[in-house]
Order: sequence, then C-alpha cells, then structure tokens
Amino acid sequence: VQLQASGGGLVQAGDSLRLSCAASGRTFSSYDMGWFRQAPGKEREFVALISRSGGTTYYADSVKGRFTISRDNAKNMVYLQMNSLKPEDTAVYYCAANSRYRSTTSSTYDHWGQGTLVTVSS
Repeated sequence: VQLQASGGGLVQAGDSLRLSCAASGRTFSSYDMGWFRQAPGKEREFVALISRSGGTTYYADSVKGRFTISRDNAKNMVYLQMNSLKPEDTAVYYCAANSRYRSTTSSTYDHWGQGTLVTVSS
C-alpha cells in the first residue's frame, strides 16, 4: 500500500487542523493504521492508532482528549483531527500502515507516507 499524507500547515495555538492520509490499493482494510510525528531534533514518536475496522483507537498521553483518529475504509482514508493545538505539537506528521498488529512502535510499521508539516505558533 502507498500512503500520502496531507493537511498540514501553519496555525496558532488553540486552533484545529485535520490531517488526511490517502492509501492506494485494495487491501487498505487489512492494515492497522497509525500516525506518528517527528519534531526538529527529536526522535519520531507515536501519536495515535486505529484498528482495521476502526473499532479500536489508542492515543499517546500527550494528545489524548485533543486528537481523534478515524478511518473510512470505503474511501481508503485515515484522518487525524487535531484540536486545541499547542506549540509542542509542531512536527512533521506521518501516517503508517501495519499489516501484522496494532503497535505504538514505529519499526513495526510496513508502509509510510511522506509526511506533512504542522507548525503551531504561540
């Protein structure tokens, strides 16, 4: 599966933004999907994941209650709704697909999108 993330931009603290990830291929529903982010000078970190059916989600503590992950298997799309954005949310955001199991570990993901930059000004 090929992934393409979009929707990043420059926003102010407290604003909202929705990221989208478009997947190619007919097997999208066989992948658990995750969002990760990497801030300048920092390692890539887990943000959120969603199960193949969309019935299970999991979030990093830093975004819990502010971010919502969702997917539309009919459209081969996964989304990340980000509310109450903070300057510390500034990062390149990546969507990723995992064919084996739900995981918060980036190395277990098989496919990655190119990333979309989110910048939150104070």
